[in-house]
Amino acid sequence: MSRALVVRRAGPAMSLQDPGRPGLLGQGLSRGGAADARALAEGAALLGQGGDLAAIEMAGMGGAFEAVGDLRIALTGAPMRASLEGAPLAWGATHLVRAGQVLEIGPVLSGVYGYLHVGGGFDGPEVLGARGAHLSAGIGRVLATGDRLSAGVDPGGEVGLCLPPEDRFAGGVLRAVHGPQTAMFSPEDLERFEATRFARDARGNRMGLRLVPDGAGFQSRAGLSIVSEIVVPGDIQITGDGVPMVLLTECQTTGGYPRIGTILPCDLARAAQAPAGAEMRIRFVDRAEALAVERKAAEALRALPGRITRLVRDPWDMRDLLSYQLISGVTAGE
Repeated sequence: MSRALVVRRAGPAMSLQDPGRPGLLGQGLSRGGAADARALAEGAALLGQGGDLAAIEMAGMGGAFEAVGDLRIALTGAPMRASLEGAPLAWGATHLVRAGQVLEIGPVLSGVYGYLHVGGGFDGPEVLGARGAHLSAGIGRVLATGDRLSAGVDPGGEVGLCLPPEDRFAGGVLRAVHGPQTAMFSPEDLERFEATRFARDARGNRMGLRLVPDGAGFQSRAGLSIVSEIVVPGDIQITGDGVPMVLLTECQTTGGYPRIGTILPCDLARAAQAPAGAEMRIRFVDRAEALAVERKAAEALRALPGRITRLVRDPWDMRDLLSYQLISGVTAGE
């Protein structure tokens, strides 16, 4: 019997996601892929497997999942309430789900996107070189109750491992670089832009999010008369009402709104994970600092396996506490 995960109850915005489909801008398709790419890397590190495997991305709410065969799982990204057969599970960690057991994942506790990985990744047909859904392009779909998701070949490994949490789920400072249209904004507006406190608008999806300023909006000297050209995730478009829009992983490939700058790739997860109302600010950095920051972020991803530690469980959550060898030679009260 092949191993799989059956969706017993689906949240409203669950989909399979992987690193996406780079290199297809010329064909009119943005990269897509997980909204929080770091969470994919964390799951891969915890399970000791490649970072190109697909996981379930859950926006705001999880669901209920029944294991077909024993499965190693990892839970990463925005912390969500999780339990296995009623017993709480730690987030940012790996666990063993036995055949027939039901995993429940509830609402997000902070952030937006949580991820459920399995050992071997989720199998399925590739479309244009990836298994993840690109919802705005009509590739794949959101997951639904009754879906059966086959698991790939699991290389095997320990469970009960965890990574120290990285707080990227409450907004904060986003670093950006100037772009070819930044000069369309006055020096005064650029200075005010950096000094402005923005609130993440409730409207947003995998294509982009709005940042509502605490004061007046922003206008470029060219107005809205620029010619449409290529845009990429991270670009900050200034829309007609003066409100910035940060483009995310499923953004369109061309756009005609003036762009005041571009968020660094390593800060995009923080932008995507900011919940509605979260405060954010933009800080421009020069090219040298941007490259240094990106190099450091890449090194941090490569170092993830070395940061894994054993999960220390809370005794109050251990229903089978007496089966553990707490003191040498003493294993149970029987």
